Amino acid sequence: MKSINPATNEIIQEYREHTPSEVVAIIGKTHEAWGRWKQSAFTSRRECMLKAAAVLRSRREELARLMTLEMGKIIGESLAEIEKCASGCDFYAEHAERFLRDEVISTDASRSFVAFQPLGVVLAVMPWNFPLWQVFRFAAPALMAGNAGLLKHASNVPGCALAVEEVLREAGFPEDLFRTLLIPSGFVETVIDHPFVVATTLTGSEFAGSQVASAAGRQIKKSLLELGGADSFIVLEDADLDLTVTNAVNARLVNQGQSCIAAKRFIVAKPVLGEFTTRIQAEFLKLQPGDPLDPATRIGPLARPDLVDDIDRQVHQSITMGAILIAGGKRIDRPGCYYEPTILTGVSKGMPAYEEETFGPLLAIIPVSSEEEAVMVANDSSFGLGGSVWTQDPVRGERIARAVETGAMFVNGITKSDPRLPFGGIKKSGYGRELGSYGIREFVNIKTVWIR
Repeated sequence: MKSINPATNEIIQEYREHTPSEVVAIIGKTHEAWGRWKQSAFTSRRECMLKAAAVLRSRREELARLMTLEMGKIIGESLAEIEKCASGCDFYAEHAERFLRDEVISTDASRSFVAFQPLGVVLAVMPWNFPLWQVFRFAAPALMAGNAGLLKHASNVPGCALAVEEVLREAGFPEDLFRTLLIPSGFVETVIDHPFVVATTLTGSEFAGSQVASAAGRQIKKSLLELGGADSFIVLEDADLDLTVTNAVNARLVNQGQSCIAAKRFIVAKPVLGEFTTRIQAEFLKLQPGDPLDPATRIGPLARPDLVDDIDRQVHQSITMGAILIAGGKRIDRPGCYYEPTILTGVSKGMPAYEEETFGPLLAIIPVSSEEEAVMVANDSSFGLGGSVWTQDPVRGERIARAVETGAMFVNGITKSDPRLPFGGIKKSGYGRELGSYGIREFVNIKTVWIR
């Protein structure tokens, strides 16, 4: 496996993949570690998890730099991601015991209750775009619930994958309780088939999700999928445009647009279409690409050359079908995987910018004539992950939020993940929930106990 800096196309480091026999040995050791860990007290788990948060904060600069070098995230966002991981660890250290406390239910028994017990070794197949946060939002609840973890990370961030394992070991978790597997995607099914692996969770593409879910289904094993999104950003005619435009730029360009919950389809009411378009265009034209390690840089590279190819195809196919280019629209002539922040207007059904997940700095504007049409367009998608609506009427905002078919809707705020709130999607955006009290219960046995 090669770790390649997308800002320069230079190889950072090469890693030797685990052999099949090494993978089997690691799975066996992780299962043994789980046998002891599942019997540990919440106080012991809490101590390790709080230490993990402390380790993350103490190694903040080092880990942020590693993320930026491996996948191109601008350094300010990398630093923020480390703090988010630490906060997630703090959250589950504080609340896991309460979330998993026996739930007493009155029945015809002398006593009856629901117990929440760990399942075992869970395989996490994780993406490169948030290379630490995606892992910790699985690991923190899973380990606090008494499970063990195996990580198959994206092949372009092996350094980040090994760093997660190091952080947890340094925090005092048992040595083999959470292990990274340096394996190709084609070997994932073999890991799922192993009898010690009881469940799997994947964050990634629709194709990868279908492959992992199929493999888990054949073995009758639990799976959780968090897949792509084509999130709507609905701008109503009564929106505060100062607030809306500022947030629109951030919502589209977070992580260079490489986020499943980045806003992608900007559904704008016609009375404010002209002003919104002019203002967002002016903001995009100010942005200059730069070195992602420079704190002043706002636009860094995409993570891989093929992602530049994909976004360029989506832009130019949409233009061919009638979309109008008003900013960007081409690769940036410099070393690395850079693409200009791009705006298309007049986007309509059938175009890639309307139908597909656009994983890069492409903002697609779709004009609508009414609130009803805005909801219809928002729901006219095979995805259903997140979205937002912008209006000065909170009652109206809530009405639209309830009507849009997604796993989350934000009113006058950017869609984001939060350890306190459940996170996940519907339709082809996946199933199951991470985070909150719901997330920690995904990988436990919800057991009924009835006593006379």
